[in-house]
Amino acid sequence: MNTIQSYTQPSEQGYYGKFGGAYIPEMLHPNVEELRKHYLEIMHESSFQKEYNELLKDYVGRPTPLYLAKRLSAKYNTEIFLKREDLCHTGAHKINNTIGQILLARRLGKTRIIAETGAGQHGVATATVCALKGMQCIVYMGEKDIERQAPNVARMKMLGAKVIPATSGSKTLKDATNEAIRDWINNPVDTHYIIGSVVGPHPYPDMVARFQSVISEEVRKQLKEKTGNELPSHVIACVGGGSNAAGAFYHFLDELSVELVAVEAAGHGLHSGMSAATTQLGKPGVLHGSRSLVMQTDDGQVVEPHSISAGLDYPGIGPLHAYLYDSKRATFLNATDDEALTAAFELAKLEGIIPALESAHALVALDQLQLNEKNTVVICLSGRGDKDLAAYMKAMEE
Repeated sequence: MNTIQSYTQPSEQGYYGKFGGAYIPEMLHPNVEELRKHYLEIMHESSFQKEYNELLKDYVGRPTPLYLAKRLSAKYNTEIFLKREDLCHTGAHKINNTIGQILLARRLGKTRIIAETGAGQHGVATATVCALKGMQCIVYMGEKDIERQAPNVARMKMLGAKVIPATSGSKTLKDATNEAIRDWINNPVDTHYIIGSVVGPHPYPDMVARFQSVISEEVRKQLKEKTGNELPSHVIACVGGGSNAAGAFYHFLDELSVELVAVEAAGHGLHSGMSAATTQLGKPGVLHGSRSLVMQTDDGQVVEPHSISAGLDYPGIGPLHAYLYDSKRATFLNATDDEALTAAFELAKLEGIIPALESAHALVALDQLQLNEKNTVVICLSGRGDKDLAAYMKAMEE
């Protein structure tokens, strides 16, 4: 495990400190090796950059606004900006990564795309770019998530994707990822696996973080424009696998004056046995191709996670985030299902914005941090709440 150069640069083998690497079956070695050898070279090509940036601007709708939430700021007596990733095409930050990966896959000569999805936003974003580029799309999704995210399943099918339910284990994101990896092993030559978060074997955590880093790149410019200073005091984001957080943190990782705050899903409570707060409950282990923190039993069996938000319902965390936790570079908080619901309703009533349940977890940090009028807080509003209306309606009935 080589020493890490900076928080944004894993070692050559893909390690952030002791986390990362590529723990993969032999059958997948050629695929992962092909990606590792070529991803940076392709991403830096001027033709790639031109196509990627044009699509981000004209198709995704970037830059997304950095919105000063005045009523929310007044309530917490601090300056709160919302980075509006919910306004991206498809309704979440996920499209930043899928656009990048589909362009990469085409340059590697792949013709078939597979993906895993939890909340369905990554599945929709993958189906969207496959439709855009005329490529076959297979999305694996936990049976339980298919039920609770029905609108997104319909969107994927309308976009031409085949949605295959994962029926093992907890029937959620972990199990969908297992199925996608199995598919990739069986179809190594023509298939590219678009992983939706900063998880998986190297180079995925680094590649996805780079595609999502557009979030913090824009924040720095926008904040300078609005406040005269490009560095906030705090950047807050929710964390499951952690791609929106990686993107929101990326260009602040080496700015040690900026406090990075990651909020995990505590589910029914940290010690309820129904939680997904990996940094608090996990220990080092290997899951889905990388060494990270994993919720597991004493003999290494993965513990089933729980969160009201399908996108945070994951028993691991990306290796970059495990390193940020281990090195104390980021503060890791957690929010229960009920706290996230309360925060979502508060944002809707104060600012007229209905957030995704995932993003609502990030908002809970406002009650847990000691903030004052001198602070400038940026919260990554990673997705919109349309997909969670069933959960919100249920909460209103109770």
